[in-house]
This record gives sequence, C-alpha cells and structure tokens, in this order.
Amino acid sequence: MNPENQGQAGHDRSSRRQLLEGAALLGLTSLGGAASVSVSAGAAETKPGQAGARITKGRIKQSIVHWCFEKYWDVEAMIGIAKQLGCGSIELIAPQHFPLLKKHGLDCAIASVDMGAEPPFVKGFNNPKYREQVFKATKDSIDACAAHGFKNVISFTGMAKGIPDDVGAANCVEGFKQIIGYAEKHQVTLCLEMLNTRDTSHPMKGHPGYQGNHTDYCIDIIKRVGSPNLKLLFDIYHVQIMDGDVIRRIRQHKDYLGHIHTAGNPGRGELDDAQEIAFKPIMEALLEVGYQGYVGQEFIPVRDPLAGLEQAVALCDV
Repeated sequence: MNPENQGQAGHDRSSRRQLLEGAALLGLTSLGGAASVSVSAGAAETKPGQAGARITKGRIKQSIVHWCFEKYWDVEAMIGIAKQLGCGSIELIAPQHFPLLKKHGLDCAIASVDMGAEPPFVKGFNNPKYREQVFKATKDSIDACAAHGFKNVISFTGMAKGIPDDVGAANCVEGFKQIIGYAEKHQVTLCLEMLNTRDTSHPMKGHPGYQGNHTDYCIDIIKRVGSPNLKLLFDIYHVQIMDGDVIRRIRQHKDYLGHIHTAGNPGRGELDDAQEIAFKPIMEALLEVGYQGYVGQEFIPVRDPLAGLEQAVALCDV
C-alpha cells in the first residue's frame, strides 16, 4: 500500500489489532501486506473493532470477494478476517489458493475464469470466435472446483461487439449446451452474470457494451439451455441499475438463483446510508424463497475496508 494512505498511528494500531485477532483464529504468523487503510475525514464514524460486527445468525451464508480487497490484505490476512467476521468463503480467487482455503475450512463460493490479460467478462459465450478459449478457461475452473469440492464457476455472455442480441443469445445457448454436460459430470454449476452497461465512470462499476445487461435476457438463455447446472449470478448492484424491482425479481426467478453479489448504488461502494438499496429486506426475501447459497460482498471500499465489511456482514445477517 502507498505510505501516504497508512493513516494515523492510533487508527493503524486498532486495525492491525483486529487483523491479528483474526489471524489468531488460524494460528497465522505472517500478516505482511495487511496494513489497514485510513478512514477519510468524515467518511465513517465507526472504526474497525468498535462495531464488534460478526455473523451470529448465519441464515445468510456470506463470502468475501477477493478482487475487491486484495490491494489491502494478502490471502492469509483475508482468511483471518473471513474467520473473524464469520464468513465461510473467499471467492473469485485464483485456484492456486484453493488448498489454503480448504486447510482453514473455507469455501470458494464461486470461482473465476482465467482469460489471460483481459477481464473475463469481455470474451464470453456469445461469440463463437472465442469459444475455444472460453471453453478451456471454464473447464479449467470446473476441474479446480471439482478437485476441492467447490460448487460454482462464473460465466459471462461477453461484449456484444456488433453481435445482435438475438444472435448473441442463440450463440450463448449453443455454447452452454456444448459444455454444460462437463459441468454436470463434475457436479459444478455455471453461473451466468448479468452486468450493468449504464455506469461509465469506472471499468469495474459498469461494463458498457456487455451483451447480457438485463435479467430477463440472461434468464431466457438459462431456460433455453435447460440444465440445473446453469443458473443466474444475481448481482443486486447491477440488477438495481438496469432493471430495479429487486425483490420481485428474486421471487420471480427463485429457481434460477445460483449466486448473489452485493454493493451499494450508486458508486459500488459500501452497504451504508449513502446508497439507495435496502439490503435487509432483500436478504429476507432470499430467505423467503429458500435460497441456500452464498451472498458475496463485492463492494469497492471508499473508506476503511474492514469497517465496511463489518457493516456489510452485520446488515446482511438477518
């Protein structure tokens, strides 16, 4: 981390103490790279450790999304924090870390796919030109999950790049039908993610040009493939931006929910009062429809990341 962001000494000691407490649960001895990020003036009233937040009810299983927090904590520190907060998973993390997760009793709720230098959502099932590369990356992740007992692999339509929506959907159906048998054989579910195309402020806050930018579009593909091993990655943040009506959609598509992501809107920040989504009733709706998978905390921190996670897991622990 940048030295300029290391913050005040008192705050730094408080955050590090929390990390050490989490690490102590695992017997970890190295917390290199796990220094906290300072809280900007006026950005948050609660510092790490003061809220004492931890999952206690556990009716909603929760997961930490690796890419959102990897610049703050190394993998061992993140494992300690997950255990400290009561989260059962660290997700979208490289398969090389799967053995370490297993060692410490954690899941990878959903695995990423390695598309090389490009983000994995750029090349997807909608474009036959990339099918061989997409199939290989997807099968590699299926294999890694099957070897460690993990259940979900992420998937994408890909960018439209001039492909009409109906053709892109048909290509997705054709592609998924060719690989879904492999997922079924290994007892792994592919989760197709819907992404928003409206936010142009940041490459991870919105994805202009992505083809699967509406819930119904992705659900139609899933229904046409017709396998229980293809479901929807229902990202509350993206759904709110593009379609809204989040709770009604959860009820409507309850049989197709494979995984859930959170983030505040607008901005993809913390789940706090500066954003518009009511997460508590959304979590209650997930329980109502019998959802038993994980909810991944996928916000981009704008203040202390541990304080944000404490707030998020407490809010979603309904």
